[in-house]
Amino acid sequence: MSEDLKPEEQLPEDAHPIVLLTDEQLARRLTRATWNTLLFGIVPSIAVWIGSNWRNAAMLMAGAAVSAASVLEWKRLIQLINAKMDAQKTPRGAALAAVFFVLRLTIFAGVIYGSLRCFQGSAIALLCGLSLAVLAIGWEVVSLLRD
Repeated sequence: MSEDLKPEEQLPEDAHPIVLLTDEQLARRLTRATWNTLLFGIVPSIAVWIGSNWRNAAMLMAGAAVSAASVLEWKRLIQLINAKMDAQKTPRGAALAAVFFVLRLTIFAGVIYGSLRCFQGSAIALLCGLSLAVLAIGWEVVSLLRD
């Protein structure tokens, strides 16, 4: 059992791993999910480039890039929310971070629109790239539950 918890806050020995997850561990897992998203995008993009054409590979990579950037963006928001929930001082620039979140969503939409217009590849490849964040986060969840 954890020594820093008060007796009424002690967790049972068979507590679920998600309950014991600290903010630092969550941040590390989200960073790893970002890198996994990029890796899950680069390798298939090369295979699609060889098997199909560069346009579809570029669409897949554009989706993977937006997906990885989205995971990073959620990591920043989670850090702000956790700081607020832990009754800590709100980090400097929290309002600015929220404004930039909306701005980045607009940029992500522009990248998606631009890749559809410029690359003229398969929209399915773009959707596959955009779904890679779900795959990477799922991978992290499974690894957490397996531990």
